[in-house]
Amino acid sequence: MKRVLIVSPHFPPVNAADMHRVRMSLPYFAEYGWSPLVLTVRPEDQEAPIEPELMALVPQDVPVVRTPALPIRLTKLVGVRNVGIRAFVHLYRAGARLIREHHVDLVYFSTTMFVTMALGRIWKRRFGVPYVIDMQDPWLSTYYDDKPASEAPPKYGLARRLHAVLEPWTMREVGGIVSVSASYIETLRERYPWIAAGACATIPFGASERDFDVAGRMVRTRETTAGGDRLRGVYIGRGGPDMATALRILFKALKDGARGPSILSRVALSFVGTDYAPAGRARKSVDPVAIAEGVAAQVSEQTTRIGYLDALVALKQADFLVLIGSDDPDYRASKVHPYILAGRPIVAVVHERSPVADLIRKTGTGLVVTFAGRGDTEGPAARLMSAWPGLLERLPFMPPMDRVAIAPYSARELTRQQCRLFDTVLQPECAVAVTPCLG
Repeated sequence: MKRVLIVSPHFPPVNAADMHRVRMSLPYFAEYGWSPLVLTVRPEDQEAPIEPELMALVPQDVPVVRTPALPIRLTKLVGVRNVGIRAFVHLYRAGARLIREHHVDLVYFSTTMFVTMALGRIWKRRFGVPYVIDMQDPWLSTYYDDKPASEAPPKYGLARRLHAVLEPWTMREVGGIVSVSASYIETLRERYPWIAAGACATIPFGASERDFDVAGRMVRTRETTAGGDRLRGVYIGRGGPDMATALRILFKALKDGARGPSILSRVALSFVGTDYAPAGRARKSVDPVAIAEGVAAQVSEQTTRIGYLDALVALKQADFLVLIGSDDPDYRASKVHPYILAGRPIVAVVHERSPVADLIRKTGTGLVVTFAGRGDTEGPAARLMSAWPGLLERLPFMPPMDRVAIAPYSARELTRQQCRLFDTVLQPECAVAVTPCLG
């Protein structure tokens, strides 16, 4: 059995979106010849929400090593809150010890705490162990370069300068790349042509029906259905300026459709967990668009994130689900697969190049309206206003989900694909920057 050290600074009981690929894969690694060992950061040293119930989703036989991090009460004085930076030295020391003691064959970084990925090259230089990086989001992103400064995240300029140094340094000796988007891989291989195509794999986010089973047993009922004859649509996930186009389309359709005796006048939309920032620093990104479009009375936004298991219950109890996409065509929403497994009809507004559109159509789980870019709102809104009432008039109903179409996105199958890449990276002829892998 080969040993893989998985570096994921966020890990249960911490509730953060970037750890779910690892968490869902853990039960299946051994099935494909890999024994996982997880390296993470202690929950008490993190700002992310803590959800103790998540531990029920982690196999008890998987070793988990938790390191401390520099106290945030001190590092925030110099503007540093990122747990990857605060725990960098601790992760390095713990990882070095684990590589020595457990004879690790490969290191796998699955996180959006990009700074920690630089440890891969450091450990490889010291121990000769190859490393694979999971690109859940772009590391050195150019998305905000041509956008107004007000839309960029705090400290964007400083972070970009840091990433501009660390990404090429780390990619110089990377053994393999997993990515949720083929375009991310294309971009990286254009920047770093020594990365072999055969050492890369596009593996989307998946979902686990086991999660819904656990959620149903452990989490109390949430109030996600509207009172009276209201029809509650629920969206759970982040907001942000890049979601504004989809929101405008959704709200224009709602406003125009609700002017007459339409069923759209009965719709109430709830947006939950729209900002990852801790309490007191979160900013609303949905309510301002709803106000501008004149539908504030039918829209509510809660920036605070709810627990993962609570979120699954909320999806199951909604009348229908809302999925809004980014105006970045490369964005792939991790929430789409839990949405599908929730068994509620989906109303999706996404970029025309988003793979989410094809997936919802193939699985037969909802209504999809696409847009071409930031200025493309009137046509999509008209199409949505025309099609939306037909879905609402059928409520309550469970979409006839195509199990064959969703099967490739199961946690077991996606773990198999990860392990296949791990095996490829260990082949001598696939040593990146030395000999291109033929796959």
